[in-house]
Amino acid sequence: MWKILRQIGRNGIRSEAPPDCDDAVRAEAERIQRELLAILGRALAIRAIDPGSCNGCELEINALDNPYYNLEGLGIRFVASPRHADLLLVTGPVSRNMELALRRTVEATPEPKLVVAVGDCGAGCGLLGGANYATCGGVAEVVPVDVVVRGCPPPPIEILRGILTAVRRCRAPQPGAATAP
Repeated sequence: MWKILRQIGRNGIRSEAPPDCDDAVRAEAERIQRELLAILGRALAIRAIDPGSCNGCELEINALDNPYYNLEGLGIRFVASPRHADLLLVTGPVSRNMELALRRTVEATPEPKLVVAVGDCGAGCGLLGGANYATCGGVAEVVPVDVVVRGCPPPPIEILRGILTAVRRCRAPQPGAATAP
């Protein structure tokens, strides 16, 4: 141990320089977050579901909750129960073992429920997508999907745009519905 401490004393602690802050991406994320809160007027509760992905999309979803995007600070939060969720983020193809669990999760989510399929595999066309002996195919082949976010894996800002698109569609006036004067 002393050898390591002497080496640190001689050389110093070496690490990478922090990445440059991309102000354009940060500004876009903040604009999307403000619009989400303006549309909903309250916090958006999201439940992330992984019925069979490679976890690449989960890493990008987790990045949404870090200090760079700071969803939690603006009232957009992840919840553990589908009974408390407004929106479901589903990643990867649906494995045969998780098909029933995904259906039950969607049924347990209160109306108006939104489902966003994240990644190319969730869309049914990625590396793990397509129906085979182990999977049922994309998310849309098992449950109704409102928005698909393409990418392998999609960057966090694209996932955020997909969430905003789903919320916009949900809050848009339905054709033939009565509108307030």
